[in-house]
Amino acid sequence: MTPEIMWKLLEIILIISLLIPIAATLVWVERRMIGIWQDRHGPNRVGPFGILQSLADLLKILGKEDWIPPFSDRLVFVLAPVIGAVCVLMSFAVIPFTADIGVSDLNIGLLFFLAMASLAVYSVVLAGWASNSKYALLGGMRAAAQTVSYEVFMGLSVMGVVLLTGTFNLRDIVLAQTDGWLIQSQFVGFSVFLIAGIAESHRLPFDLPEAETELTGGFHTEYSGLKFALFFLGEYLSVTLISAMSVVLFFGGWLMPAPLDTWLPPLVWFILKVLFFVFFFILLRTSLPRPRFDQLLAFGWQVMLPIALLNLLVTAALRLGGVL
Repeated sequence: MTPEIMWKLLEIILIISLLIPIAATLVWVERRMIGIWQDRHGPNRVGPFGILQSLADLLKILGKEDWIPPFSDRLVFVLAPVIGAVCVLMSFAVIPFTADIGVSDLNIGLLFFLAMASLAVYSVVLAGWASNSKYALLGGMRAAAQTVSYEVFMGLSVMGVVLLTGTFNLRDIVLAQTDGWLIQSQFVGFSVFLIAGIAESHRLPFDLPEAETELTGGFHTEYSGLKFALFFLGEYLSVTLISAMSVVLFFGGWLMPAPLDTWLPPLVWFILKVLFFVFFFILLRTSLPRPRFDQLLAFGWQVMLPIALLNLLVTAALRLGGVL
């Protein structure tokens, strides 16, 4: 085995070993931030500032009975949460954390990310179908309609970035922002991408596939133990993934304008930018009400689609005219 392959394997193991604890930590961060936002304590019993609450929750959920309903399709029921977690983890393979840190430097990195986002919908659809439960099936159908719809707008929103940089390679897209971040010319595309990302990750206010007041728990109603933990892991990793992609595509990745670029290492700047968007995702949960499902789809097809197409058309015209 060559040193290069060994280094890549070490890089993969290191990134995965960091991502899973990050997802658990985000649970504590979310509860703590929402507590502050709503003028209450949040976790404050287990460990200093309740920081060990996530560990206690993890031990509890792993200690629960890993039950499989006798009326379910056993094989599909077990595979569904695995598919979701694997798709999200695979997406991190193309994220360039710095100029030198990143698992894969694919020429089609952006397309790979969109492909993994598309495959992740199979997880919730199969979970809803295999559970053989009305609530789970309704949640799975909602997830399919919501995810497939907003994938269209997500794909269109990043085409402006491709037009301006001339590449699908995420590292090259970051390097193309050396003279200025793409948020300056692609604010509309970024807005569409962020909204689509919220819908893709099933986060509030777009968590309709698992709306507790309507569907008990949606597609994961019948899940418990480790399999439920995999769904939980996938959701919080999706938040981190959308935040990282927003930074890479529109906010210069690890790059910072002078003299800020000399203040901290590139990896630290990248992490700080990602954390900003993660906090935005969390505080969004406390700020907006949940719409009806028909309103969500109508907003997508009647508002988001025309805006995404218009942004692409204007970007192409300005690019052709030499303005951008």
